Amino acid sequence: MKKKNNINRIQQFIKIITVFFISLIVITNANAQTYKIVGTGVTNCYNNTTVITCPTNTTDAFYGQYQGIAPSYQNNGNGTTSDLNTGLMWVKARGVKISWDSAFIMAAQCNLGGYNDWRVPTIKELYSLINFNGRSGALPSQCIAYIDTNYFGWTTGPGDTTVGQRTIDAQDWSATEYKGLTMNNDTTIFGLNTVDGRIKGYPKYNPGTTLPQDMYVRFVRGNTSYGINNFVDNSDSTITDNATGLMWMKYDSKQGMNWQSALAYAQTMNSQSFLGHNDWRLPHAKELQSLLDYSRSLDATNSAAIDPIFNCTAITDEGGNTNYPFYWTSTTHLDNMGGVYVAFGEALGWMKMPPTATYLTLADVHGAGAQRSDPKAGNPNSTLYYLGKNQAGDSVYGRGPQGDVQRINNFVRLVRDVNNSSGINEINNNYLNIYPNPVKNSLTIQTNLSIKNIEITDITGKLLCATKNKTIDCSMFAKGVYFIKVSSDKDILVKKFIKE
Repeated sequence: MKKKNNINRIQQFIKIITVFFISLIVITNANAQTYKIVGTGVTNCYNNTTVITCPTNTTDAFYGQYQGIAPSYQNNGNGTTSDLNTGLMWVKARGVKISWDSAFIMAAQCNLGGYNDWRVPTIKELYSLINFNGRSGALPSQCIAYIDTNYFGWTTGPGDTTVGQRTIDAQDWSATEYKGLTMNNDTTIFGLNTVDGRIKGYPKYNPGTTLPQDMYVRFVRGNTSYGINNFVDNSDSTITDNATGLMWMKYDSKQGMNWQSALAYAQTMNSQSFLGHNDWRLPHAKELQSLLDYSRSLDATNSAAIDPIFNCTAITDEGGNTNYPFYWTSTTHLDNMGGVYVAFGEALGWMKMPPTATYLTLADVHGAGAQRSDPKAGNPNSTLYYLGKNQAGDSVYGRGPQGDVQRINNFVRLVRDVNNSSGINEINNNYLNIYPNPVKNSLTIQTNLSIKNIEITDITGKLLCATKNKTIDCSMFAKGVYFIKVSSDKDILVKKFIKE
């Protein structure tokens, strides 16, 4: 009888352990990073006009140009390329231009590499490929691709403007349809231009006709969760996206500022331990684009193109109407040395509609969810950007073929990494070295900074040691992960170390 009771207890214990591990797996999967955001590929830093040495101190001008993890691809040798970060597999070849409807038919028929689950990519999937080391030019020979041509086929447009064929006309369709109309009430599809480095909404049909417009398409397969957010309101004015591993400000900056000020804004907030953290940064282009909700627009939902879990400040646009801001990123657009921004409201421009009109009309030319760029500083009403007059006879200003409005003073929504448990920015602390790591006994700190204080904490944040000595006895610490925080006159640096 006693033996039977022991067996029952063991069986019950096994059931409890089984339920625990199943629950742990479910929780882990619910919080899995299914939407890993690839970096922009940029390693340089810039001021308003040129490349600079990357600033290392938080008080330096133009500090904080973090551009994310390095892209990583694999040529599979069968006409496909795998993205080792996102888990997406792509058709390598450039292909031919086809209509949007035909793209879906061709994707269903594609069996490249022996796979039959190819699809037209969403704009978020497609944008994962952009590399901001590109630059467009007037002639095809002057262009540098906004995509890694070691792994992807690429071409420019013919560049023959005499027949209306521009160098930049080599756009890719996405599967994402704009929930609104652009230009002349055109049905619009979002696309990516890897010649000029922008997301824009493109008319599904050739303007003024019912004939379908043709653009390139690059099919994708795998990781069907990519681009799907998993937002959680932390009830402390922050929003966590469990899909990307990023935490965001729920509220934006509530006012516009130039690009340099936007970078500095992040460090001002960090100096105040804003919302309990001091590792906020201006997001790079792909991070910010991940926030877009392409099911929303001013036309469709009378809102910004963002999940309503966020607050987005309303503005009065260049036409005197209620709209929503452009938001700065930390990424530089080399075409014009402008700052890359993402439009959460309508991507407005001044155009003659029809082309024979004698005045310019303000229109949503590229759709909420577009990515363009602005001058980093200056006066948006400068004569440099003068386009002509509107119907009322007022001077209007903009830039580019569709007269993109120039705001320059754009809004900010800061971001931080959720997995940075220290709460301190570890991005630019490579001038702090600790060794050995892992450590058994003495830990040595190597830095040229003038040290004010050194603290060691465990993963719960409990302070274990405070000193100014550069050699610390760790022999009494239990095995595990620890953080060392070095405070100097100019910065606070944090590194993790392991005690063996």
